[in-house]
Amino acid sequence: MSLEPFGRPSPARSGPRLDPQAHRRTEPGLVDALLAGPATRVLLVHRGRLATAGPTALARLVPATTRPPGEAADGPAADGPAAQALAALVGAGPGERGIAARLFLGRDLGTGEDLLALVLADAADAADAGIEGVVADEPAGVLVGAHEWRGLRDLSPGLGPVDAAAATTAVALAAWHARSPRCSRCGEPTDVVQAGWVRHCVVDDVDEYPRTDAAVIMTVLDADDRLLLGHAARWPAGRFSTLAGYVEPGEELEDAVRREVLEEVGVVVGDVAYRGSQSWPFPASLMLGFTAHATSTAIEVDAVEVTQARWFTRDELLAAVRAGDVGLPGRSSIARALIEDWFGGALPGA
Repeated sequence: MSLEPFGRPSPARSGPRLDPQAHRRTEPGLVDALLAGPATRVLLVHRGRLATAGPTALARLVPATTRPPGEAADGPAADGPAAQALAALVGAGPGERGIAARLFLGRDLGTGEDLLALVLADAADAADAGIEGVVADEPAGVLVGAHEWRGLRDLSPGLGPVDAAAATTAVALAAWHARSPRCSRCGEPTDVVQAGWVRHCVVDDVDEYPRTDAAVIMTVLDADDRLLLGHAARWPAGRFSTLAGYVEPGEELEDAVRREVLEEVGVVVGDVAYRGSQSWPFPASLMLGFTAHATSTAIEVDAVEVTQARWFTRDELLAAVRAGDVGLPGRSSIARALIEDWFGGALPGA
């Protein structure tokens, strides 16, 4: 998440970072070469979750073929079944041995390590009864059972900038591969190429790329600097957040802000200013943050997406959060960053 517009250091620009090294993706045999190299670490993705080495750290696994004597991978013992299973998967391509995709994520400039992700097939855990041909002792199934798995929402608050970037990229690409296994033109299965960043259709000889859906998210302020927050129909009682919505075809970002606010709560917006962005791979959104200045204050919720909306002063929001009457979005979200930027500091709650 880029936070410099909010007057805070950007995690992506302070300290070590993940260099995507996009120019390397077209190198023939890149993933196989990296799996045989001593400076490669492997992340595991399964059903949108990541293998972890504790509540706030990703498991960076060392391929058994390259691990120096005595060096253990994060997580299960280096000489145990999980290490053997990882070794069995090192030479497997997409669609083989429970591997859905192999992804080159980039280089950790802090450690010099190249980061790969192995996306384990959904069926690898053999937890779904009746899946034909899947057994728990296959390599991918062993890895699923050997690790603790956490979702990106749970992990994000504690991850450093490199792991956060790697995890977000891995989850986003894994979701794209799961949603888009076939050519959008002819419907035939496509091949994973360019280190996991492209799918190629041999029938039509076309490449397909990961899509990103632009969404606007905004703090709406009135002339008295009150903040407008809304409650979505699908949320638990008491949860409030900033308004947000997808950008429509042919629409400029500022117009998307004005349209979404008017549609959801009936408030008219004038000036709009960009503040920052956050990749949100659930499944493929790029959240573009704005401050929007309202020219009207009367609220009329649409009762479909938004069922409640309220104006808050800073004192009112702080009191409501402390009393437990209002729950805010998590600290890893741009929604929370936008709210706390308006508030002028951290608010209580996770």
